[in-house]
Amino acid sequence: MKIKNSLKSLKARHRDCRVIRRKGRVYVINKTQRRFKARQG
Repeated sequence: MKIKNSLKSLKARHRDCRVIRRKGRVYVINKTQRRFKARQG
């Protein structure tokens, strides 16, 4: 999992990436290509 300040570029890596807020943190998750995971903060 990558940890970044800005998730905008990571969201564009794959068309199935979704930006989701959980417990005050922002995540990029991808159900089909699970290696495209990232967290902000």
